[in-house]
Amino acid sequence: MNARGNWSGTYGFIIAAIGSAVGLGNIWRFPYLAGMNGGGAFVLLYLVMAVFVGVSLLVAEQALGRYTGTNAYGAFRSIHPKFAFVGTIAILANFLILSFYSMIGGWVIYYLFASIVAPHTLTAEGFQTFSTSTAVPLLFQFAFMVLTGFFVWRGISKGIEWGNRIMMPLLFLMLGLIVIRSLTLPGAMEGVRFFFKTDFSKINASTVISALGQVFFSMSVGFGIMLTYASYLGKDTPLSRSSWLVAMSNSLVAVLAGLAILPAVFSFKMEPEQGPGLLFVVIPEIFRQMSGGYFFGILFFLLVFFAALTSSISILEVPVSYLVDEHRLSRRKAVIVASSITSVLGIFCTLSMGSTLGWFKIYGMGIFDLLDFISNNLLLPVGGLMLCILVGYVWKPEKVLAEITLDGKHPFLGKKYWLYLIRYVVPLAIVAILISGSGILDIAKSFFE
Repeated sequence: MNARGNWSGTYGFIIAAIGSAVGLGNIWRFPYLAGMNGGGAFVLLYLVMAVFVGVSLLVAEQALGRYTGTNAYGAFRSIHPKFAFVGTIAILANFLILSFYSMIGGWVIYYLFASIVAPHTLTAEGFQTFSTSTAVPLLFQFAFMVLTGFFVWRGISKGIEWGNRIMMPLLFLMLGLIVIRSLTLPGAMEGVRFFFKTDFSKINASTVISALGQVFFSMSVGFGIMLTYASYLGKDTPLSRSSWLVAMSNSLVAVLAGLAILPAVFSFKMEPEQGPGLLFVVIPEIFRQMSGGYFFGILFFLLVFFAALTSSISILEVPVSYLVDEHRLSRRKAVIVASSITSVLGIFCTLSMGSTLGWFKIYGMGIFDLLDFISNNLLLPVGGLMLCILVGYVWKPEKVLAEITLDGKHPFLGKKYWLYLIRYVVPLAIVAILISGSGILDIAKSFFE
């Protein structure tokens, strides 16, 4: 028995990995991106990217994690000491992401409670008042971090796996019920057409980058989560199969989210949006007008809460695993330390939404936007790129494939092409994401204007 902890079996790992991948991005970003970028053409493009980029990276991270049996920093260092900095990048990225993710998670808890006791307050003005205030958002942000820490505190099988075994099946059930209700609304087919109407004329370089970015960020690759989760795996789990299941489940939730949200948006003659505006303004207004909206509003924010919580649990586990392995802290002490650091950073994020720190700007970005930019647009793509270099060039190919297949015991369809993808295709895709997201092109254009 591994003293660090273990999954109870393959199912426990897969359900936790799916829980990590399925997050807010699937719900508040994918439907809008698909509708505005060619509908079915974008969905098809996304699925192709999920297969070639998403699955390739998932296999690589899981192989590295299981082979080394340690945290992100230790895993990169054990293959080559000069790559230890990649693990540092991953741990830093998780701290930054969880600091603002916990803020949004707090908003979700608030909306879940408000949808039960006072749904009439969930208006655009109500969201503006709530999100820019101080005490209440901080209170709910702290509650979200306590819940996240609780599952990580309890360990791998009794905490993280146990929580995901409960929340993920319920999430799929609730999402299915909301899809059925949304599709039965008058005029719902207009939203379905917006989501699925195939227009290949809208597919261009920018659209491809958007699809790549959505795959990269929504599948929890590039910042050590899948690596850390796989480090608790036994040798009986086929990595290629688990990677396919995670990628396809993540894609299924994204498509179902589109069918849950867009038909309702068009049925009530509202404009499709993405991000907080969709989740905290448009959707509550729809539920207020919908027959049975009180029940479905509670159901919706409960599933969003589960999606946010299962993702935040995986994010917190990365620095906790590092503190346990590298600094020999007990799991409970590591949870307290990591949660405290994240909570302090999260306070600054929350205060930046109102007048307290709203004035603080760097290159026009507040603290929330700045941390989001640094982590998602810079650290994650760099981490993913370094993962490809380590696995594709530094770690010997025969050792990589031997770990993935366990010397031929586990099937790995497409293994002849996987190494080519991880060496050439995926790095080029990540470089494109990095260039697009970092604003390098905009800076370059400014020199010629």
